[in-house]
Amino acid sequence: MKLTVLGGGGVRMPAFVRAVLAGRPGAFGEICLLEPDPIRRATTARLAVEVAAVLGQPGVVTVTADAAQAFTGADYVFSAIRVGGDRGRVIDEQVALERGIVGQETTGPGGCAMALRTIPVVLSYCELLSRCSPGAVLINFTNPAGLITQAISDQGKVTAVGVCDTPSGTIANLARFLRVAPGQVSAGYGGLNHLGWVGSLRVDGTEMMPELLARFDELQRTDRHLAAFDPGMVRRVGAIPTEYVYYFYDSRRYVDDVAKAGSSRGQDVLALNTELLAAIGRAFADGDVHAAWSAYSSLLGVRRDTYMRTDTQGASGQAEARARRAAAGTVPIEATEIGGYEGLALRVIDGLAGRGASEVIVNVPNEATLGFLDPADVAEVPARVDAGGLTRLGPVSLPRSARALVMAVKEYERGIVEAAMSGDADLAAVALAQHPLVPGITAARELIEEYIELHGEHLAYLR
Repeated sequence: MKLTVLGGGGVRMPAFVRAVLAGRPGAFGEICLLEPDPIRRATTARLAVEVAAVLGQPGVVTVTADAAQAFTGADYVFSAIRVGGDRGRVIDEQVALERGIVGQETTGPGGCAMALRTIPVVLSYCELLSRCSPGAVLINFTNPAGLITQAISDQGKVTAVGVCDTPSGTIANLARFLRVAPGQVSAGYGGLNHLGWVGSLRVDGTEMMPELLARFDELQRTDRHLAAFDPGMVRRVGAIPTEYVYYFYDSRRYVDDVAKAGSSRGQDVLALNTELLAAIGRAFADGDVHAAWSAYSSLLGVRRDTYMRTDTQGASGQAEARARRAAAGTVPIEATEIGGYEGLALRVIDGLAGRGASEVIVNVPNEATLGFLDPADVAEVPARVDAGGLTRLGPVSLPRSARALVMAVKEYERGIVEAAMSGDADLAAVALAQHPLVPGITAARELIEEYIELHGEHLAYLR
């Protein structure tokens, strides 16, 4: 099988390639990294190629800037691009934060700007993919994943599945808290990407949600992704939220915390990625792949350790994470763990390829899973994946307040997809005004106007 990675020079790709080749040798005859940026081809993409050689599989990983070459013969395509790069993310977040609105790459105005830049580019790739390899399955983890998957689904050129490890990570943490094996747990989950709730958690058939809600204060001490939530509010809702719901439940606190930290997440990621690329380049100048891997894995670890934590934003806040990584030492190239959304994506491929069915939580057209959404609305829902495809496991129930939030955000998403496909700037502003984090149409028009101005060519198509 051939796997093509759209955005193959992304900072997580060397770790993904290493894990696949070390943990699943022979799963793919070729992993083709499609990367238009020459700096990333010479650093992160090159590191992936040389890691393959260290693992005794030279030639399996290839790199190209030619999309048609990358897509031809592909069985599966991972989409992991960032149109406008890390600097684009900084703009997305800062424009909102300067107005006292949540500035985050996938949620609210930041997610809107990212989607508007990304949808036309992704759809052009889908058009090409449909001609080069019409039977290929596209697995999307380009953010905002739900919105992008919705646009791909509406275009209808390729089969697409959106993946995100946030729901499965939340469920795994709940199982650990209850001190039970994952196989003993059956969870009910539903929502949209980065807006979902675990509404039911059964252990050997016994419903544990009342206990989880009663012990939520204790749960927060074991799961940092839930630490910021107000326990009384969570108990009132009656379901365990995933981490990104925090932006909706306590937006003012988030904005205040970023101001205290002195930098946004996007600014920190830009600095870390710039440092990472430079470190890899220096190591390769000395011809040492192991030194390149050491620098890479250390800085990637710092980035992971500071994820979703405003208390580690800024240069001083990262010191603890850097010290911890230095003490832990370098993860060897030969390590085999596969986690995060890459692991989930591989489970989808395994199922579709007939290598073992499994239950996954993915972003797909809703059909009848969430009864309050339209069948064509892309939702984040449980499904069984096997050689016959994806079968939704439902219906799924959500609390009333969760349903209200999902319906409001989905209406915003519908409008943004339509605006991106039509190039209608006014529609983009109207859609953004419907987002629960945006204080009305005047603010939405100002946000869209500033995004168009600052993102230049990437949003010049909006009229």
